[in-house]
Amino acid sequence: MDDTDVPLFPEAPAVTVEQTLAIIKPDAIHFADEIVEEIKSRGFTITQKRRLRLSPEQATDFYAEHYGKMFFPSLIAFMHSDDILVLVLAKPGAVQEWREMIGPTHPNKARQLSPESLRARYGTDQTRNAVHGSDSYFGAEREIRFMFPGTVTEPVYGGQLARDYLQAKVNPVLVQGLTQLCKQKPEDPVLQLPHLLLSAFIDRTLCHACPSRQRVCYMHLE
Repeated sequence: MDDTDVPLFPEAPAVTVEQTLAIIKPDAIHFADEIVEEIKSRGFTITQKRRLRLSPEQATDFYAEHYGKMFFPSLIAFMHSDDILVLVLAKPGAVQEWREMIGPTHPNKARQLSPESLRARYGTDQTRNAVHGSDSYFGAEREIRFMFPGTVTEPVYGGQLARDYLQAKVNPVLVQGLTQLCKQKPEDPVLQLPHLLLSAFIDRTLCHACPSRQRVCYMHLE
């Protein structure tokens, strides 16, 4: 085992960080700050956020799956009646955990079955029910792309995939930089470490395929 094989990170179970879409609807927009704080307190990371007022066309496209249902016209009118706050939430099991946090669709049912849920506390009826949550992983992908075009929605993997990535891309540079730090023993190690890591990175990206061994050769760098 050489110095690049040192296991810097302990074994851990594989964890997938999902993303889901949350909307604070017009009827609850004045409570947005306290709802956002509650979301954070439940361990969600907010990776994207925007406040906007949907046009009727945008609302129609977003809720296209409900087209033709009795409540559709009132839903569209409601959703563009005032601002909404759109959030992308991330954590392991985000889709299901956010669904549990918001509660059943109808606030009356939410008050019976999940009285601490957001819809139970902030909702009024099936349309004015305070918040929206993606109903599935694939639904979240579609809705996130709709509200935040160009967003990457693939889950972030932990466990072995993360360890493999760190072992291949990070550990060699990190170990080399830390080794130099221990050899030099500077008085300000924290300040010196970034310079040593950069030096280690440059040293490892010298292109041996080029006659001049130019640094950071993107033609040959894997």
